[in-house]
Amino acid sequence: MLAKRIIPCLDCDLSVSEGRVVKGVRFKEIRYAGVPWELAKRYSDEGADEIVFLDITASHERRETMVHVIEKTAANVFIPLTVGGGIKSTDDIQRILRAGADKISLNTAAIKNPKLVSEGARKFGDQCIVVAVDSKRTGRTKSGHEAFIYGGREPTGLDTLEWVRKVAKLGAGEILLTSMDRDGTKDGYDLELTRTVSEAVSIPVIASGGVGTPQHILEAFTKGKADAALAASIFHYNEYGIREVKEFLFKHHIPVRK
Repeated sequence: MLAKRIIPCLDCDLSVSEGRVVKGVRFKEIRYAGVPWELAKRYSDEGADEIVFLDITASHERRETMVHVIEKTAANVFIPLTVGGGIKSTDDIQRILRAGADKISLNTAAIKNPKLVSEGARKFGDQCIVVAVDSKRTGRTKSGHEAFIYGGREPTGLDTLEWVRKVAKLGAGEILLTSMDRDGTKDGYDLELTRTVSEAVSIPVIASGGVGTPQHILEAFTKGKADAALAASIFHYNEYGIREVKEFLFKHHIPVRK
């Protein structure tokens, strides 16, 4: 069995000159968490398997991700770095990869232009293309779950399950699935949603949104059938450490990289 991955997430507001890591609740109530490259280095040193860096205001503000912040962050870590936010073309993908990213996360741009997923996978390899899905229970779709764009500000009318199946066929290498209902609540992942998506596609699924304890991460793997677990608050505010989480998972027979 492949090792399960623990992935700290840096939600970054790069509308300020040097950028800052922030965290909210259900995509609102934003609070400061730290400096991007300092947190990234800390997590890399603590044994994180990957880092996800999301410029959460880029798409909404219709601007590009700030390359110098990516470069400074990439220089501080020696594990895979996924970057998302404001990426709209294969030229943008190439620019971010050259800045030091290993993978690209597409959300708004993928929904606006699904061909970008297949073009990116063809040009840079499917392992490089992560499609982020911000999902909310709205009851307006067949599954009840709807995909949102622009940092959770705009509904799309797209059924979450139909969308993840489509991007998997288009060539995405991975799904980053965030439950907007659980985001920042610390009530645990939406296990039903995570399991349903994991069973619907053959590519890896990263569970995101709602983790508050190591038990929640364990449940993402055992009940949610996720391949990786993303977390922010519990690491940013020193509620739990990455090594502590991995030791807990190991004791419960979950394969992790130590």
